[in-house]
Amino acid sequence: MANTKSAGKRARQTTVRSLRNRSVLTRLRKMQKGVSGGASKPEAKQVQAMISAIDKAAKRGIIHRNAAQRRKARLNRSLMATPAPAASGEPS
Repeated sequence: MANTKSAGKRARQTTVRSLRNRSVLTRLRKMQKGVSGGASKPEAKQVQAMISAIDKAAKRGIIHRNAAQRRKARLNRSLMATPAPAASGEPS
């Protein structure tokens, strides 16, 4: 229980913001699973949407800007990764 009127308001604001931030983080995690879930390379459109969502979350302070940069770098690295050559049964 808050002791002052302003402390009560801050508690209410914190509750609302926490719910909003949690929904954004949940959406980011679901998008991340969609991008990296498959065994194949992620599609460019999926990666672009994920980067946009990460930027928005960082801009609003939901995730730290360095964490956003790290996530985007990993996404770009996975997008640019070339698939490993298939091992053929023939000796070289």
